[in-house]
Amino acid sequence: MSNYDVIIIGSGHNGLTTGCYLAKVGKKVLVLERRDTIGGAVCTETMFKSSENPNGFRIDVGSSVHIMIHQTGIIEELELEKYGLEYIEMDPIMSYPVPTGKGVIHFWKDVDRTLESISKVAPEDVKNYKEFIEFWGKINKGVLKAFTTPPAAKNIFVEMALNQIKDGAMFRKGEQASGFQKVLSSYGKVVDDAFENPYMKAALMWFAAQSGPLPDHSATGDFAGWQSMLHESGAKHPRGGSGMLTQAMKNFIEAHGGEVKSDYPVDKILIENGKAIGVRTEPGEEFKAEIIVSNAHVQTTMLKMVGREYLDDSLFTKVENIHIGNGFGMVIRCAVKELPEYSAAPGDPYIHNGIQLLAPSVQYMKNAIGDYTKGLPPEKPAVLAMTFSAIDPDVAPDGNHTMFVWAQWHPYELSNGKTWDDIREEEAQKIYDVVVDYAPNMKDKLIDWYIQSPLDIERKHGLLKGNVMHVEMSFDQMFMFRPIPEMSRYETPIKNLYLSSASCHPGGGVFGAAGLNAAAVILKNHKKRLFKIRD
Repeated sequence: MSNYDVIIIGSGHNGLTTGCYLAKVGKKVLVLERRDTIGGAVCTETMFKSSENPNGFRIDVGSSVHIMIHQTGIIEELELEKYGLEYIEMDPIMSYPVPTGKGVIHFWKDVDRTLESISKVAPEDVKNYKEFIEFWGKINKGVLKAFTTPPAAKNIFVEMALNQIKDGAMFRKGEQASGFQKVLSSYGKVVDDAFENPYMKAALMWFAAQSGPLPDHSATGDFAGWQSMLHESGAKHPRGGSGMLTQAMKNFIEAHGGEVKSDYPVDKILIENGKAIGVRTEPGEEFKAEIIVSNAHVQTTMLKMVGREYLDDSLFTKVENIHIGNGFGMVIRCAVKELPEYSAAPGDPYIHNGIQLLAPSVQYMKNAIGDYTKGLPPEKPAVLAMTFSAIDPDVAPDGNHTMFVWAQWHPYELSNGKTWDDIREEEAQKIYDVVVDYAPNMKDKLIDWYIQSPLDIERKHGLLKGNVMHVEMSFDQMFMFRPIPEMSRYETPIKNLYLSSASCHPGGGVFGAAGLNAAAVILKNHKKRLFKIRD
């Protein structure tokens, strides 16, 4: 039996964020990770070693693009560059190669440079994009504040009202009603209403779709509107791979007297008299602490690690009924002989700096969604390609490259009687073939790949049904509703047991806000204030 101040279950970046802030105020922190490598879904592994490539390739096995965490102050407050983290700018943040003919739209951090790029492919949307960014930029100042604050029933709407008072009217005079209508609309409609050019519509709808809900879901308009925040923070890639963020957080915790242990799968949270007092691992080893924080999926935490015997029937049922959804997407992590040479932009010097949006049209995406709603993988998947070796030589041997290709709308539960173990390679080939359609030079350039189907994602990361956001990011499961109202402030019915994962407000992505907010709640409950850390 070992004693600590804080035990954190799982080493995902949200849990490590909580651990860092608690360690910084002198708490003795222990992080227990079930896998043999730390980082959860922000993790990089060395793969594909061979006689030709003895050093292998640095392959991200989870989230790769770091955007939202740069809007929180976490990196700076923890001074993670002192613990091994170095970021490389991705600029342009993303690019949309025209699927037929020539041309590419680059979305730069700089708005004017973006407008210049839009003018070459979609001149009719230059003014529209500028107005779009201005409209949503004002709204998202309030939304970001709400994201980095423990939620309350009034949170999001109060923040919007405060914006009206502090920063001037959020909407122009006489346009308040239509403005709120956009906020409560679907992102598919928001994009369709805002832009004229079909390529602009496809690019912005596909990027908005990365949050999860389908384009026709109500109150998702800001998934498109969050485009405005990209021009504030930009996007970055950690040198050496996405997992260098969580490695730096591990180093921070250890430098502040804590421990981070891999190969320690937690089986049960120990509870006495309604209070969490420790954890037991699958081999039977026990650890005790005053504070227990679960960075695991909310259903795994409450239904398995806590268990029905410690929850009343109503709460157990509410947690059981949290909507996870039927999968999300899948990804192929490729080692390749060369980078894609896109037919639309041969020799373009910028296209590999950021992500490449490969979705030819809105109708193409609707077709993929149609397959998904029938319980089938898309016949033609919409994909997002990431070629980090172009800006980070540390991830690939000389002359070779990495190419990660994310595809979406892949159901976890299949309706055709097949299993993901049966079809994973067939579906992976479909994804690779989309890249070849855009960049014919990639035919036969694959060295090796690591496939992550929805089932593979669940197995590796504990993300139930392969949902990389933990639970659906629909409005009824956001803010004060996430994961359920009774646990929306990172607290559970078990005293001293807290949640800090993407199951909580504000949700998924490499954000860290759930971990930051959880730390604030814990410190307040235990007579410390987060702002003291920031002084």
